Amino acid sequence: MQAIDIDLIVRVLEPIWKTKNETASRVRGRIEAVLNWATVRKFRHGDNPARWRGHLEELLAKKSAVAHHAALAYAEVPAFMTMLREQDGLAARALQFAILVAGRTNEVLGARWAEIDLEGRLWAIPGERMKAGREHRVPLSDASAAILGPLPRVSEFVFPGARTGRPLSNMAMTMVLRRMERGDLTVHGFRSTFRDWCAERTNFPHEVAEMALAHAVGDKVEAAYRRGDLFDKRRGLAEAWSRYCMMPAPAGEVLMVPRAG
Repeated sequence: MQAIDIDLIVRVLEPIWKTKNETASRVRGRIEAVLNWATVRKFRHGDNPARWRGHLEELLAKKSAVAHHAALAYAEVPAFMTMLREQDGLAARALQFAILVAGRTNEVLGARWAEIDLEGRLWAIPGERMKAGREHRVPLSDASAAILGPLPRVSEFVFPGARTGRPLSNMAMTMVLRRMERGDLTVHGFRSTFRDWCAERTNFPHEVAEMALAHAVGDKVEAAYRRGDLFDKRRGLAEAWSRYCMMPAPAGEVLMVPRAG
C-alpha cells in the first residue's frame, strides 16, 4: 500500500479520463477511499495520493473539461419521454426521474427515502453525496413526484438494486438507453439538454439554471452576496421543464428514429 503514489494513480486514470470521465472519477474516488482505509489501519502513512482538491485536479481537471457527453437535442425530448414512459422496469423510472430533475447518475441512484419530502416536493441531497461537497436542495415538480409516489419502499434507497442494501447499478440507466436503441446518448448528456433548453426556450436567468445543475455561480465576491440557492425560482424552472418534457407528441408524428451504429 505504501508503494502506491501519484504516478501510479495517474497511469491508471489518464487512459480513460477523456473518454470515460464519469467512470474515471468513480475509480479515483474508490482508490481514495481504499487508501484512506489503509492509512487508518496503519498500512500506509502520509497524504492520500488519490485526493482531488489541490492535488489530482491540477493534473486532470483540464482534461476532464474537454470530455463531452452525447446529448439529445431538446426538441426531441417530448417524443423521447413518450417512448421512455412505455419502458418497463425500475431503471426506466430512474432515468425518467433523472431527466426531470436534471440530476447526475450517482445522485439519482444514491437517492434515499430519508432525503425525500414528497409532501413538500423537496429532495435534499447531503453534501457528502454532491460533487461540490455542499447540500443541494432539488425542487420536485409534480411529474417527478408522481414517479416516486407509487414506488415501493422496500429499501432505504429509492431505486434499489438486486443486491440487498445496494442501489441500482450505475449502468442500469445506460442499459435502458441501449434497449431503446439510443446507445448514442449518455445519461449525463440530458443535463446538457436541459441547459440548452433553459438558454434557448426560457427567460429564466443564467444563475437559476446553473444552480439547478448544482454548478458554482459567479466568483467568490458574487457568491458572498448571494447566500441563497434561488430555490423558489428553481421550483418554477423545474415545473416548466417537466411540462415541456411531458408534452404529448403531435398526432401522427414518428416519435424517434434510432441512430444507426
